[in-house]
Amino acid sequence: MFNILSFQNLYYKWWKNIDKFILALIILLFLVGLFFSLVSTSLIASDKLNTNDYLFFFKHLIFLCIGVFFIFIFSSMDQENLFKISIVCFSLSVLLLILVPLIGVEVKGSKRWIDLYLLPRFQPIELVKPFFIVFLSMLLSSQMFVNIYLKYSLSFLATLGIVFFLILQPDIGQTLLILFAWSILIFISGINFIFLITLFFILILSFSYLVLFIPKFSYVKSRIISFFDSDTGTHNFQSDKAIESIISGGFFGKGIGEGTLKNRVPEAHTDYIISVISEEFGIVAIILILFLFLVFIHTVFKKVNLENDDRSKLILVGCISLILMQVMIHVGVNIRLFPTTGMTLPFISYGGSSIVGMSIFSGIILNLTKRKID
Repeated sequence: MFNILSFQNLYYKWWKNIDKFILALIILLFLVGLFFSLVSTSLIASDKLNTNDYLFFFKHLIFLCIGVFFIFIFSSMDQENLFKISIVCFSLSVLLLILVPLIGVEVKGSKRWIDLYLLPRFQPIELVKPFFIVFLSMLLSSQMFVNIYLKYSLSFLATLGIVFFLILQPDIGQTLLILFAWSILIFISGINFIFLITLFFILILSFSYLVLFIPKFSYVKSRIISFFDSDTGTHNFQSDKAIESIISGGFFGKGIGEGTLKNRVPEAHTDYIISVISEEFGIVAIILILFLFLVFIHTVFKKVNLENDDRSKLILVGCISLILMQVMIHVGVNIRLFPTTGMTLPFISYGGSSIVGMSIFSGIILNLTKRKID
């Protein structure tokens, strides 16, 4: 009885203080992803398993239930406990990232996943990203270090450590996302703009060296060359099919189950979900989804203006900026603005790692935007 009453009190307190509009937007985005998982993966399951069951849909649903649990846990705890637990989780997630080159599962020449008991083929970087934002924000707002450049140096070393293990996989897309998140956080924390531009050019030169002279990253060079000259390679096949599907869908789409992209392009339900949706439901559906993202991002940024704590401000801006950048990259790849990166669409794409990672992001955002009790 005591445990039930304690949970009821916890739930009542959580529901009373949570920002219900942001919560509704998060739930709606996840439900949109669940719906499109149903209509975009049922045929894939039929083709691969020669059955009419909904394996991928039910897996998506299970991961979403796990995600709801994480949302509640991270949004209901005290802020100070959130920060302490996030540091512990950051350390554990980085440890998993370090283990990827050693015991990771190799798929198409890349080791980005490890097999966990409850989460087979889990991608540790999806777990690292939300806690990385919290860790950097705490470091940059810490009063322990008076010298601001010491904070920048320590944050850069931590970022380089994560980038190093991402490069070993290799995963250039997530590498750029991590570097972007670090750049945003140090920029809004007040870094000298000239110093930031200089560092940016150093990173560009380092990336160019890796792509041009290190054989392991020759696939990145091939994708970039193919992106600018489609006659030089076959890496544009997926992007070409994706843009064709968007065009063929028109404004209102072909109808549920009438699309062909999900059967012609591998992993269409993850990396090219926007094209799958556009083909069957039209550009109108994509506009509505992007509008949901914009409302979500705008609402969180409005909350940042009301926040007095620098640490919380940095975390909120870092989280929402990373989500925004990931959306832009995913959409950009689908309409051939960017080379293929294998980036999922937050909240929408199928994939347990992505759903769990976005759920943790959501829990942190809800925690820092809930009503403060004096």
